[in-house]
Amino acid sequence: MKIEKIERIACRLPLKHPFVTSYGQLTEKAFDLYLVTAEEGTVGIGELVAFEQPDYIEETLFSARQVIETALIPLLIDQEIEHPQEVWQLFQTVQGNYMAKSALETAIWDLYGKQTHQSVKELYTATRPSVAVGVSIGIQDSVEKLMALVAAYVAQGYQRIKLKIKPGQDVAPLRAIRQAFPELLLMADANGAYQSEPERILALDDLGLVMIEQPLKVRDLVGHSQLQRQMKTPLCLDEDIRTAEDVDTVAALDSCLKIPRVGGITEALRILDRCQTHGLLVWLGGMFESGVGRAMNLQFASQDIFHFPGDLSASDRYFYDDVITQPATLHEGKLLVPDGKGFGITLAETKLSQYGQSKERIYSRKRSAKE
Repeated sequence: MKIEKIERIACRLPLKHPFVTSYGQLTEKAFDLYLVTAEEGTVGIGELVAFEQPDYIEETLFSARQVIETALIPLLIDQEIEHPQEVWQLFQTVQGNYMAKSALETAIWDLYGKQTHQSVKELYTATRPSVAVGVSIGIQDSVEKLMALVAAYVAQGYQRIKLKIKPGQDVAPLRAIRQAFPELLLMADANGAYQSEPERILALDDLGLVMIEQPLKVRDLVGHSQLQRQMKTPLCLDEDIRTAEDVDTVAALDSCLKIPRVGGITEALRILDRCQTHGLLVWLGGMFESGVGRAMNLQFASQDIFHFPGDLSASDRYFYDDVITQPATLHEGKLLVPDGKGFGITLAETKLSQYGQSKERIYSRKRSAKE
């Protein structure tokens, strides 16, 4: 395939409820959709999920846009792409900027699936028709409010609860959940909030958590390893895992995989291979994706290596609405895996009119133009 044009649609979806983490509060999710059109007219869709502020990782929505236009698209111009895995190699000259890379790389996977008249999940091995999922809960104002949310999600069928924590808002809410739901798969996500007082994490070791995610700051691999030796609760890395080589470095710890954070599907497949080599538990996290990114995640999570429920909640867990015609819905604690061509989704034009703030053609083989 050769790329004929690339368009960007900037969107915003309001959240049903503010989502509070140790970083701050999120009330809406800004994201871009990238429409990559091949010369014969087939269109692939990718999602840029970077946040507006550099608090989760250093990459932002605005910096990623610049990298896509000035560094990544020039690498695709006039290339004859036989398989989307080739895009990973083309992008190797650009350091970092994984979410920018993922937006285009995943769009080309969707495009390739449509061109070859198959679902992207058919390009993986041993997939399932549905995926068991969990739910992530932000820091709440009170334990009472938290418990009402947990009870509601358990009643809906979510098979795992992840609670965002920070110093001072950790032991009491987690203990309350554990006492009310002694058999529930329960984990905590610190988002690096304990970098100055790692000893506080030790107080969570008797709560029967399945894991604690990213307690220390990004790249503190030695600190995480030392902390793990003091605890029986497994520690899981999130922001630290960017490449397959990172898995080799931290092979003693479990990993949360987020496709946009590692640069796309090709690198994510490499990471799965390394996790299997090291016998590690790996599970798929989310980034408040719209239905586009959620469909891509569900297809990837349908692989048999994933047996721990990931952060791939139904669309209505976070949003009032979505930009695709068939948003993901929960059925007995599972989400159905889309099986149409490519990622198996169709954009809802009326919703794009409502939530899309601008549409811009950022590359054309015939001309450069703004729409």
